[in-house]
Amino acid sequence: MKVAVVGVTGLVGTVMCKVLEEQNLPITEFLAVASNRSIGKEITFNGKTYKCIGMEQAVSEAPDIAIFSAGGGVSKEWAPRFAAVGTTVVDNSSAWRMDDTKKLIVPEINAHVLTEDDKIIANPNCSTIQMVAALAPLHKAYKIKRLVISTYQSITGTGVKAVNQYENEKEGKKLFEDEMAYHYQILDNCLPHCGDFDDTGYTTEEIKLVKETKKILNDQSLRITATAVRVPVQGGHSETVNIEFERPFEVAKIRQILEETPGVIVQDDFGANKYPMPLFSKHKDEVFVGRIRRDDSADNALNMWIVADNLRKGAATNAVQIAQYLVANKLVGQSKVAV
Repeated sequence: MKVAVVGVTGLVGTVMCKVLEEQNLPITEFLAVASNRSIGKEITFNGKTYKCIGMEQAVSEAPDIAIFSAGGGVSKEWAPRFAAVGTTVVDNSSAWRMDDTKKLIVPEINAHVLTEDDKIIANPNCSTIQMVAALAPLHKAYKIKRLVISTYQSITGTGVKAVNQYENEKEGKKLFEDEMAYHYQILDNCLPHCGDFDDTGYTTEEIKLVKETKKILNDQSLRITATAVRVPVQGGHSETVNIEFERPFEVAKIRQILEETPGVIVQDDFGANKYPMPLFSKHKDEVFVGRIRRDDSADNALNMWIVADNLRKGAATNAVQIAQYLVANKLVGQSKVAV
């Protein structure tokens, strides 16, 4: 099976390669695909050295799967061209997420809706993925009415430029405006500004949380509001989520449901100061949930704290898990190879 990683030299692309190395995919050919400025650059994958190739060459190779992490503009232009030669594209940008003809997938929740006709599959936003991983089983059990979300998002979600800004600030270096990923310093600061503002005053990250959650959970009746904040952290994204259910619940049962949910780890022992933190989620694929407690200010309401590595489960791992599902269920490749 021939697999391409598009945007292979980027922050998420690098993690995608690492996750692919760790997972059991029957890759017989690997294509390292990058922008024109990186063509010819060498990368290592599974102990072998590969030279980066450009998009035209990659399309001509007609890979079975192409995992994209190269930005929305690149995806809009090139994903259909890969799809036209029979490649199944798993795209990590926002380009296709709200397209009614494309499926938005978190494998543990809705991979079952995929068919071999789905040639462009959308990977959700990082903050959405970790949240719905915890919410989906609770929605099934108690029917969520309303969500109030606050995120504390890692600088790695912005990319290499943001990480460089943070590291340079830590070292006390003076930065020029074009070297800054944010409008202000991120060191010792929190920025209530993730993405771009629209005319309502909400940002693109906040809007993604609203719209993508409704699509993944297949429930447009959900009432959701969000505030997204960028924090000087590299380990992962954190979220506080206030949930109002339609039906009564017991907190002990909530914990049990989450403990039995694949891909979710409950860390919730306040007596032992045990709760999820990005410090411990870094380089891990699971979603960590804690601070589970009833909200007595509203009927059938609950508070939770959710943490995950945004580069892994929030991006690369989820995309690779989609690819694994496609292969395992013989939905991809000319020979429909199974793991």
